[in-house]
Parts: sequence; structure tokens; C-alpha cells
Amino acid sequence: MISGAEIMVKCLEAEGVSVVFGYPGAAICPFYDKIYDSDIKHILVRQEQNAAHAASGYARCSGRPGVCVATSGPGATNLITGIATAYTDSIPMIAITGQVRSDLLGRDVFQEADITGACEPFVKHSYLVSKTEDLPRVFKEAFHIASTGRQGPVLIDIPMDIQTNEIEEFVYPDSVNIIGYKPNTKGHTIQIKKAIDAIKSSKRPLIVSGGGVLSSGVKLKFQDFALKTRIPVISTMMGIGVMPSEHELYLGMLGTHGKAVANRALHEADLVIVCGARLGDRAVAAPHQMSENTTVIHIDIDPAEIGKNVKTEIPIVGDMRNVLDMLVENIGDYTVPEQWQETVKTWKEDLFKTPPVFEGYVEPRTLVSHLSAMFRSKAILVADVGQNQIWCANNFRIREGRFLTTGGMGTMGYSIPAAVGAKFARPDRDVIAICGDGSFQMGMNELATIAGNKLNIKIIIMRNSRLGMVRELQDKNYEGRHSATILQGDPDFLTIAKAYGIDCAEASSNEEAENIIKGIVDSDKPFILVCNVYPDTPSI
Repeated sequence: MISGAEIMVKCLEAEGVSVVFGYPGAAICPFYDKIYDSDIKHILVRQEQNAAHAASGYARCSGRPGVCVATSGPGATNLITGIATAYTDSIPMIAITGQVRSDLLGRDVFQEADITGACEPFVKHSYLVSKTEDLPRVFKEAFHIASTGRQGPVLIDIPMDIQTNEIEEFVYPDSVNIIGYKPNTKGHTIQIKKAIDAIKSSKRPLIVSGGGVLSSGVKLKFQDFALKTRIPVISTMMGIGVMPSEHELYLGMLGTHGKAVANRALHEADLVIVCGARLGDRAVAAPHQMSENTTVIHIDIDPAEIGKNVKTEIPIVGDMRNVLDMLVENIGDYTVPEQWQETVKTWKEDLFKTPPVFEGYVEPRTLVSHLSAMFRSKAILVADVGQNQIWCANNFRIREGRFLTTGGMGTMGYSIPAAVGAKFARPDRDVIAICGDGSFQMGMNELATIAGNKLNIKIIIMRNSRLGMVRELQDKNYEGRHSATILQGDPDFLTIAKAYGIDCAEASSNEEAENIIKGIVDSDKPFILVCNVYPDTPSI
């Protein structure tokens, strides 16, 4: 005989899961009792939302679904923000929650919450398991759904009695057959031909890369296509890293907080190839950002995203890997007209500018621009939300590494737990988390997770004693009335670092900050650097 809790663990083992992030409670205790004997490593976070963010960071750096676990009631509801964050950014995740006994459902008993109903808008699919016999099928389907098509989170809610009930044997399915779920991955041949013809007849083509290129695992294939055709590339925030930042064909991030040259290229292009991006309001705030005469080719595995925000002439539904293969195979010896290539070269010269320095403060954009050269080429930078996110998105010069942030939901407190997940996925890579003093205080409880697991993560806090991005909005739209954006009563971050046994330092100039960073790059210990930033430093 085998219990449901044992089956849950065996399902995770069958899927090759090596680490899960979670926080226990009574309704999930049967599972925790059985994972105790497994080789799966459980990482105890300090708040459930951070378990989801850590699973997200793990998924993005490992290429496999991340797994987070919580108990019923408030444990499950605390996961919701992390699940929603993963959903909007298309991150594969399995969220496992304990639930009250099946016979108590609907009676508002202690720590009961309708988590499947609450999460309905933020998951690809959810399960409330009613039979222990169903667990192997449910887990197999959940991992398949999370990692195929447009990737995203799947919730499995499991009552206590389903975990403790026993059945005779465990058999994990070899395959999945879900009625109605058959993602189109190939890409239609006729649409591909239309795209090829449009590219060949264009004079100023441009590629817009989104997070779908990275999640498809085709970064190098994408770069080959761009190099072969010499088509310049810009990216959304989630697409940062698809090209090395200093590559001759890359013009930076587009959008409200992006690079002027990227937005100019978008406006002047006569053909735009959108690859795995939804082009929301932060990327294309208004239709006039693109010329009325621009032809749009939109490639995405999710047909619902194609044409949602930008009028599309040539839609292509399919997996980026397959579509790129077909484009490369049929594009022939086409290259961009020489005049457009020369124009792009001229624009590239204006991509990085040196911002002014204020005496007695760290200039954050300049510091971020130097970070990549100070760490190894495959470094992973995790940016939080706020001004620090924009400073990182526009200035971190990626070589072979990754840039992680939450682009769709914009969830403050993301960077530290996501960096934890990234470090477990890629223990041999440098992992740096950058946050503001506001966002740091939303995730600083995970310093205990970093210290307890001896994770070599470097954290840089950009301290300006402001909720900087909201303050900018107040300056622009509310006559400088700084309502609730001045951070008063902040703690001494160095004392907090020391309380967790983490080495730390403070800097008030770029020279000081860079000297400190050079001294910790090769350290195998975590470190916190507090950078004092001029309060009125703008986002861009």
C-alpha cells in the first residue's frame, strides 16, 4: 500500500524535480513527512509568496518548471501574487497546496480557502484532487501543461485525506492525452511564405524580441537568424538578454522606459517581426510609435496574444524553435539593404550615454553598466521593480548571462527570492540581485534563506529613501506632491545584514562601490552592498 503523500513525492521524483521551495503547515504535513525521506531538496522560505518567486527564478534559469509548496488557507493565498507574477511572465511553475479534508470543504473550517477559485485568473489550469488514485495523472498533466504551449503556472490543491489515504500501487503515466489541449507548435507553411516574401521586399526590417524567445530556449538560433539577415533587433523588458547588449545589431529595450534609439527604430521600420512578445502598453504605449505603413509579422505560440495590442498583417502561431527553423531554411541569401545597416550603426553609437554624477552619491546607471565586466560572462542579474528595474534594464550589458525581472506584473520584492531560485538552478554562476530600499524591505526576510543555505548571492541596494518611480509620477502628474513616497523610519541595512551573518558595506561614490565589488566577486559568501543614491536620480 502507498499513501497519497508518498505518491506526491514519487510524482515529483518521476518528473526529475531536485528542489522545491515551500513553507509547511498542518494541511500539507503528510507531504512534508514523506519528502523528508526523499533526495528532493526542500528549501524553507520565510514567506509563501517568496516560494513562488524562488520557483520562478529556478524555472527561468533551469528551463524546467519550478515547484512551490504551501499549506491551506493563508499559506495558499500568500502564493497568489507569486503565481500571478509567473502567469503574466509565462513562467512554468507547479504550485502544490494542502487543503482541509474533503468532507469539510465548503464549511468555512479553520484555514479553509477556495484557492482554485481564487487563482482561476492566474493559472493555466488548476486541480482540486478528489481521489488519491488520480494523483499520478494529475501531476503528469500538470507538468505537461505548465511546460508546453505558452508556459505558465498550474495549481494542484490536495485535501489532507487525499494525502493520507492509501492505494495498492503507484504507476506513473508514460504519456499525456488531454482533450482540448493540443498547442500548435509547427507554424503554418503558407504564413511562413508570406513572412519570407514580406521580409525580402522590405527596406527597413526590424525584429522585436520578447520573453518567448528565451523561454523557447532558442537564443542562439535567434542570434543566427539575425546575423544571417543583418536585421537589427530591439527587445521588450522580458526579452533582454536575447542578444548581447553590445552586439552591433542590438539597439536596446523599447517602450516608455526604454532606449530612444530602439523606439526610433520601431517608428521608422517598414517591417516589424514580433517574436514571442505581447507588446503591452509599456512596450508600445500608443499606435503612433509605429508607422501606419509598417507591416507586422507576429510570431507566438499563444494565438490569443497575436494582434492583441498591435495590428498584425501576418500572424504565425507556433513554437519559436520550429518557426525560426523554417525562416532560416527559406530566407535564402537575403540581407538587409546597406542603407538601413549603416543607419543602425549610427544609432548604435548613441545607445549608451554617461549620466551626470552627484558628489557624495553613487550614480546607479553607471554602476550597473560596469557590473557585467566585473562579473563573469554568464552572470545572472535579477532586478526588482521600480527605478532600479529601469536602471538595470537599460544599462546592464549582458554578455552570455541572463537578466531576470518581473515585466508583466511588476511585483516588488521579486529580486531576492528569485535570485535564490536562480542560484539553486545555476550554482556555478554569479548571481546578483539589485533592488531599491523599498523593494528590499519586501523581500529581506529571505536573507535567512540565503544565510541558512550559504548561497553566494550578491545583493546591491540602491538607497534613495524614496519610492522613486512613484515619486517621478507625482513630480510629473501631481505637481510634486510626494504623498506616501518618502521612506521614513527605514532600518540600518548594514545592521540587518550583520544580524543574518552576511558581510556588508556601504558606498557613497561609484569608485568606492566598484572597489568593494571587485573585492567580493570571487568570494564564496553572500554580500550586501548599500549604495547611497541621489534622491532625484531619474529612471532614464
